[in-house]
Amino acid sequence: MTRAAIYGAGSWGTAFAQVLADAGAERVTLWARRAEVAEHVRDHHRNPDYLPEVELPPAVTATTDPAEAADGADLVVLAVPSQSLRDNLATWSDLLPPTGPVVSLMKGIELGTGLRMSQVIEGAGVQTSRVVVLSGPNLSKEIAARQPAASVVAGADLAVAEQVAAAVATPYFRPYTQTDVVGAEIGGAIKNVIALAVGMAEGLGYGDNTKSSLITRGLAETARLGSELGADPRTLMGLAGVGDLIATCMSPLSRNHRVGVALGEGRTVQEVLAVPHQTAEGVKSCRSVVGLAAQHGVDMPICAGVTAVVDGQITPEQLTGALMSRARKHEAG
Repeated sequence: MTRAAIYGAGSWGTAFAQVLADAGAERVTLWARRAEVAEHVRDHHRNPDYLPEVELPPAVTATTDPAEAADGADLVVLAVPSQSLRDNLATWSDLLPPTGPVVSLMKGIELGTGLRMSQVIEGAGVQTSRVVVLSGPNLSKEIAARQPAASVVAGADLAVAEQVAAAVATPYFRPYTQTDVVGAEIGGAIKNVIALAVGMAEGLGYGDNTKSSLITRGLAETARLGSELGADPRTLMGLAGVGDLIATCMSPLSRNHRVGVALGEGRTVQEVLAVPHQTAEGVKSCRSVVGLAAQHGVDMPICAGVTAVVDGQITPEQLTGALMSRARKHEAG
């Protein structure tokens, strides 16, 4: 029986706690930053701020004490905003169990360093063989409703990835294992940025041709950077690539999509992010994705354009014009 600690009580961390409990975990302890969230989960088995309509299984509890969350855990899950991971690990790293998998649910590239989340975790002293990345079409509200979904569980050590997969497999959540951590993380990070672009197109009133074009060319940008970093192209054609890209770009449940729509409708980044629980990873990760691409000489015009919109340098309308007027190249798709 698994005893799991999940650091981060947002939508995805909360839904994943349910997945682990449904898969047979003896205990799942959510670490929440705010006492009122932890108390409500513990006393009423609901997260009042995220997925309040979902009654969590009895095995799920919560605390604000990171040491209490880690106590006795044989599986640790990290589900905090990607840009806060390093600071949080500075506090938590000595509390984490010395053995057992450490699972990243985060989808982002660290600002300033260009590091993937698994690299940040390894930098905090966790052995590479213990680090596992879970990625795919992970719309938390649908998973919390126990709708069928599949995801990739990627780890440098396939046996550890298989261990995690066994701990999360349920009748509605199907994990597939592999060793391409780079591909899983690159696909998960860039899809958030492309989803902003697709949302902007929707907010501007454009239809499915425009959105499909952005998704397809966004996949091409992802593949270019992924190839440069050593990702397996097959990963980006699968659940952690195109699967996650489609779900995040097209679903109104996607925060990145919703933020993009609001920007396309004329609201500012500051106005959009002032809405509670509206944080979108792509708003911050777009800069780090573009910076990583520049380091490796990879052309990513959609991601660069989204970054310019987020930074207030151009409008969504100007982004459309810039993309449509780019010099044509001989390239498939």
